[in-house]
Amino acid sequence: MRSQVVAVLAAVVTLLASACTGTDANAGSGTGTGGGEAWKTSLGWEECGDGFECAKLPVPLDHAKPDGEKIELSVIRLPASGHRIGSILLNPGGPGASGVKYARGARTAVSKAVRDRFDVVGFDPRGVGGSAPVRCLSTSELDTYVGLDSSPDSPGEVTMLEEGSRRFASGCQARSGRLLPHVGTTDAARDMDLLRAAVGDSRLTYLGKSYGTQLGAAYADLFPARVRALVLDGAVDTSLGPLELNTAQARGFEVALDAFLGDCLTTTDCPFRGSVGSARAEIAALLRRADRAPLTNATGDGRTVTEAWTTLGLITPLYDRQAWPVLRQALGQALKGDGTTLLRLADLLIDREANGEYTNQTESNLAVNCVDAPFPRDSAAYATAARESAKDAPLFGAYVMWSSLPCAYWPAKGGPRAKIDAPGAPPIMVVGTERDPATPYQWSEALASQLSSGVLVGFDGDGHTAYLTGSECVDRLVDDYLIDLTVPKDGTRCPKIS
Repeated sequence: MRSQVVAVLAAVVTLLASACTGTDANAGSGTGTGGGEAWKTSLGWEECGDGFECAKLPVPLDHAKPDGEKIELSVIRLPASGHRIGSILLNPGGPGASGVKYARGARTAVSKAVRDRFDVVGFDPRGVGGSAPVRCLSTSELDTYVGLDSSPDSPGEVTMLEEGSRRFASGCQARSGRLLPHVGTTDAARDMDLLRAAVGDSRLTYLGKSYGTQLGAAYADLFPARVRALVLDGAVDTSLGPLELNTAQARGFEVALDAFLGDCLTTTDCPFRGSVGSARAEIAALLRRADRAPLTNATGDGRTVTEAWTTLGLITPLYDRQAWPVLRQALGQALKGDGTTLLRLADLLIDREANGEYTNQTESNLAVNCVDAPFPRDSAAYATAARESAKDAPLFGAYVMWSSLPCAYWPAKGGPRAKIDAPGAPPIMVVGTERDPATPYQWSEALASQLSSGVLVGFDGDGHTAYLTGSECVDRLVDDYLIDLTVPKDGTRCPKIS
């Protein structure tokens, strides 16, 4: 399951309107391609619309062979509008989300105060979007894979999921085999250092959200002396094993759902009555019905709204509190058998576009995750973990756990996670939202404590990540840190938005 920032609000609001009408040996050493100073290259910026400039950055496919085969990263920037300090690099999460697309929304990704002082630079990490993208399956094959029952409750359903996961892994090997060993977070962090050097900054200023916090922490651990200011918003606890991460994330979705239901029951258009517990029971029954017989789909695209699509549609609006009205409406329709709005919501999360085509987010997400950690190679381990996870996360535990099954068959094996503490780095700001569905608050607490210079800011809020989601307190602290290097007090807590 993805751990990412999803820029869904504008799309969700449109949907609502339409629905209403219908550690490393070279760490910090600056040697080889681990040091951007040894990789001097100029970026040939060209105008690419709406005030942005675009370029390609060549990087080694294998950083252990800096003179070997190169791939190109897609890069975009919005030049600073005021007295320039330098550049700020962005990563929206995923893994697999496009940093170029995210930076295209720079006017909502960072504040005007930050845009005045920094060139806003986005990039697609290797394997993602326009940067040597990993490809595995055709559009129809992806539709089939996403619709597979990821909470199997019979031997036959387990077999189908195993077969689908094997097809996914083998498709990746067939179409992108040379890339797969080289798309991990450490490789992307080394790329980021080359980009930092290419834009002319001696030290990195960076905003990473969700998985972007893992990428930023890896950079700080590799190159602590090259850190200027890192904001890690909605952090990933890099000390946990992959199945532990899945279990914690599933619990996070349960916490977020309960927050949604508690709010829903205070509104006039809530499709539930009674208590949060009884509403959860109705949702559980809805998922069981969708497992037996798919919900209807009025889009005309031929897909059936299975339990998997229903679950994805349920999860998507939990990322953003402002999307909760859409979820109320979608659930009201689904309880009557119509899964159309839930399906459209699911498409937003997995980047299935209006024409039915997918970006490569789903493929690159698995490609990065499967090489970043040592996933079990036996499906029985996922079955056991799914049963255990369902005890604490009955609605989402099995689904989230089984979603990693392709990693059991992945052709490029993952290694053990390295300890990340970034000794010698200047203060690093970690921001956590207390009811974040995708990156639970305890992950931000953990990362801030693991980083030798981590500083935690907590936000009593809902939704995924905190910066520019409505908290003036968070926004002020982040901007002051990025612009003036004013470090907040560790443990600062920003209040709930009234």
